[in-house]
Amino acid sequence: METVQTALWVVVMLVALAVLFDFMNGFHDAANSIATVVSTGVLKPGQAVVFAAFFNFIAIFVFHLSVAATIGKGIVQPGVVDTHVVFGALVGAITWNVITWYYGIPSSSSHALIGGIVGAVIAKAGAGALVSAGILKTVAFIFVSPLLGFTLGSLMMVAVAWIFRRARPSGVDKWFRRLQLVSAGAYSLGHGGNDAQKTIGIIWLLLIATGYTSASDNSPPGWVIIICYMAIGLGTMFGGWRIVKTMGQKITKLKPVGGFCAETGGAMTLFMATMLGIPVSTTHTITGAIVGVGSTQRASAVRWGVAGNIIWAWILTIPASAFVAAVAYWISLQIF
Repeated sequence: METVQTALWVVVMLVALAVLFDFMNGFHDAANSIATVVSTGVLKPGQAVVFAAFFNFIAIFVFHLSVAATIGKGIVQPGVVDTHVVFGALVGAITWNVITWYYGIPSSSSHALIGGIVGAVIAKAGAGALVSAGILKTVAFIFVSPLLGFTLGSLMMVAVAWIFRRARPSGVDKWFRRLQLVSAGAYSLGHGGNDAQKTIGIIWLLLIATGYTSASDNSPPGWVIIICYMAIGLGTMFGGWRIVKTMGQKITKLKPVGGFCAETGGAMTLFMATMLGIPVSTTHTITGAIVGVGSTQRASAVRWGVAGNIIWAWILTIPASAFVAAVAYWISLQIF
């Protein structure tokens, strides 16, 4: 009886830690959803975070749990994950999120979590315990998602410029101030759909590993899905303002038409990845789209030094969070 009670206590603690990560994911990545709509002046910051949080949550009714299935069953070999691995993964991801939030660097919460899982699993069982197909798919989209965001954002901008080439700038601005609400809502929907499912996946892994649900189940318990979507929405409502400034002002100067094109290109990328069950970085996606929009004006419109710093953070995310996760894994062996 004592063992069951202890195990339950550990599981409850780790679920709470996962929900904290989910909240921080929304907090850290709020900039992805609202930076463009705030920087163009279409919504005030307070309005924007509530708007984005609403769409983060209603994504629960739109997307299948394909990304959660990838995290829960497609990254690590069955039977390898235990409470120590989950603890290490979450501590690695949360630590990296806090560091990058403090310095205002829009890094990927998603890849911090993947890095955390990889580091903790390798510390326990070596690289052979990883599912190479799931890892390669995720790593490939580190490059694919920003390139796709860049391509779609720039193509949208070119198409809009051609369609409205004879229109008055003031009229175009007025229309796209309204349309940007649609694009920001779509992006926030994609953000909630892809990112909340990553935490659903890690809790699902935990429940399977501890015997509280079966590996044969096709989906995690309903309460897991609800609390994860709620947590990411609440995190978005609190917003990471340091990163909003970087995303909305430092990379390039955006007008409503540019904000619409960046958000639409980013949303299309997220929708596609989520339907394919690929855990992508919303940060990478919107950054690529913003750079794509800026580059259609002129190369100098993009502050490439800022973009370069962001790329370095992307490169370091998985190895840095993996290292912290491995250390946290070894520490957890001494604690519980």
